[in-house]
This record gives sequence, structure tokens and C-alpha cells, in this order.
Amino acid sequence: MESSGLLAVLALALLPSLGNLLGVALAEWRKPPEWLVGGALHAAAGIATAVAAIELIPRSQERIETWLLVVALIVGAICSASIAKATRKIRDRMGSAAGRATTWGAYAAVGVDLLTDGLMTGGGGAVARELGLLLALSQVAGNLPGGFAIAANFRSAKITRRHRLSALAIYPLLPVIGAFAGYTVLAGAGDVLTGFVLAVFAGLLLTATIEDIVPEADQPKAKRRISSPSFALGFGALLLTSAYLGQ
Repeated sequence: MESSGLLAVLALALLPSLGNLLGVALAEWRKPPEWLVGGALHAAAGIATAVAAIELIPRSQERIETWLLVVALIVGAICSASIAKATRKIRDRMGSAAGRATTWGAYAAVGVDLLTDGLMTGGGGAVARELGLLLALSQVAGNLPGGFAIAANFRSAKITRRHRLSALAIYPLLPVIGAFAGYTVLAGAGDVLTGFVLAVFAGLLLTATIEDIVPEADQPKAKRRISSPSFALGFGALLLTSAYLGQ
């Protein structure tokens, strides 16, 4: 395992938590307008869709047969559904208790999401440095609302600023741990395993985008003149980044 490559990927894994921490900072400052939240989430959906369509699936097609790619996409969708179910169980189980438990359940659920983000960043970075960077960048905008919601919930639960910031400081460690695991699995792996895992990531991203990010983006009821261009802008920004990153 090349140590310099691993260190670079671990550094990239800090980017997913950057969006989370920006959301925390926003919650500590003021509540953003709903049109801005909706627009940002639609842009995040566009970015995630572009990552799967432009980077992950083509790289997978180069390595494995199409039928195996389809199987991997389905596996990724199942993984996405399983992660969503696990996070709901965490929230529901802790939410059944009184007091601040619901807030801590949501806190744990966001932590699971960050760990998954790191896993994708590390796995992608093991295949190609620019792929790891694109995966990490794609998660910045999508993680901002989660950080905002958790910090706002902590404030509503009357948790002191010192304690809530101490708890949120753990978040940047989680994607780094996930990235280490993802890099370890795919560093030096064969074409079949690499192509399969990349397709799993694509299935996970696409399913999470359609089932989670888009419905959440529609909740603020941002007008179509904001949401549709925001989605296209996110997709286009990733396309441009992908095209010129290696130049």
C-alpha cells in the first residue's frame, strides 16, 4: 500500500465533513431562506447524478461485463436502502426515549452517512486520485443540510454550545475512517472487483439521490425557476470538473 496515495485520499476524505461543518456554522449564525436550501439540495442531486453517470458507470464498464454491472447497481441500491433503514431505526429507537434522545439519534444517523461518504471517497481514490476528489467534492453540498439540522436540533434541545460543538467535532473523523477502509479494499485490486465496487457506489449514489436528496430538496418548495437550473448547474459543474481536472 503506497503511503503517499493513502495520505492523499485521507486528506480528501475531510471534504465530505466540510459541507457538514458549513451547515453547523450556518445554524450557529442564522437560518437560511427556504429557496436557498431547496436550490442547494437540487444542485447536490445534480452533482451526485453526474458522478454516477459520468465517472462511476463508465469506469465500471471498462472493467466488467454489462450484466455484472447491472447486478452491482442493484446491490448498491439495496445497500442504500439498508443504510436508510438502519439510520431510521437509530432515530426511532433513540426517539422512543424522552428528552434529548431524538437529537442524539439523528446525530448518529448523520455519522453513519459520513462514514459511507468516506468509504466511497477512499474506494474511488484507490482507483484514481481524480475520482476520489470528484466523489469527495460531490458530497460537500449534500452534507450541508445535515450539519445544519443537527446543530439546530442541538440548540433547540438546550444543549450548551461547548457540548454541541465538542460532539460535532467528531464528524470529520468518520469519513477518514471510512476512506481508510475503502482504500484498503480497492488499492491494487483486480479489474473485476474494482469495476463491481464502482458500480455498487453508482447504485448507492443514484438510489440515495432519488429516494433521499430529491424528496428533501422538494420540501422547502423552491420554485422550478430555482430548482431546475440548480440541478442542471450541479450536473454541469461536475461535468466540467471531470473534463478539465486532469488537464
